[in-house]
Amino acid sequence: MKILLPEEIACKLTKALNKADSKEIGGILMGEYVSEGVYRIKDITIQSDGGTSSFFVRLVEGIRNPLQRFFKQTGYDFTRFNYLGEWHSHPTFALLPSSTDCKSMWEIVEDPNIGANFTVLMIVRFDNMQCLEGTITVFLPKHQKFQGTLVRETV
Repeated sequence: MKILLPEEIACKLTKALNKADSKEIGGILMGEYVSEGVYRIKDITIQSDGGTSSFFVRLVEGIRNPLQRFFKQTGYDFTRFNYLGEWHSHPTFALLPSSTDCKSMWEIVEDPNIGANFTVLMIVRFDNMQCLEGTITVFLPKHQKFQGTLVRETV
């Protein structure tokens, strides 16, 4: 699976990471289906509280309104525009999901009330040159996962 990261979203992430410094932050990914196996991140939420230098906990109450706004703006076209997954930063750790991250993502994809076929976890940080870098992990039901590809779109 390929996830396209538009420059506008990369700029939002960069500003948020700069502000957070060494504290983990995160939010949700809202995306657009582009073609088979290709999705574009259209919007994100940024939750700056709930994290420390070694973990991040997404607070559920902060996602309902942004999701409703996104769905309204995209005409409730759920086959094209929908929740893609989660993102958070690992300022001082490898860009790999922890066992806690995996457990949380599988809980989302296996929840029948959510009805997701998959969910994406994007983990980001600054590299040694202070450039944004990230990874994509795709979670499927039955505790399956695989690495996706994050492609930065430039204007």
